[in-house]
Amino acid sequence: MERKVKVIALSTVLIATILSGIAVMAYANGLNNGESTESAVMLNDFGYCGGAGPIGRRGFGWGGGPITVSQEFKDNVISIAQNDTDVQNLLADGYNITDVRPIISTVVGADGTVTMKATTAIVILNQNTTGRAFATVNVEAGKVTEIVILTRTVIEKP
Repeated sequence: MERKVKVIALSTVLIATILSGIAVMAYANGLNNGESTESAVMLNDFGYCGGAGPIGRRGFGWGGGPITVSQEFKDNVISIAQNDTDVQNLLADGYNITDVRPIISTVVGADGTVTMKATTAIVILNQNTTGRAFATVNVEAGKVTEIVILTRTVIEKP
């Protein structure tokens, strides 16, 4: 009887390991499929997702595909960012605004109603191939709350 319990326990652990491996692979494939190369590079090379919390909760949908962002929302966020002196300095240093990514907060009320709202956004700025900056914009307050600047230096030797 004891041997039978050990075999069942070992089988259960083995099956759980295989299923978790499959889940990890499916998640990794989902991260790169349907998202731009830029977001995959942002997460994989720099390990930063804009302070938005766990990967997958960045406002790009949770298993439901990408979310369409209106041009008015993007223009509003860009306008807020461009009014910040530190962002102005980045733009003067050769950075360009390349993308606006909303961070969507979801609230479940006491009665079960679900409300989703993009109260924050990440403005991505690139400087050629050497620099990238992420400006977190609080849309409701109308201000930039954080800027993360990442640079890359490559020294090629013959």
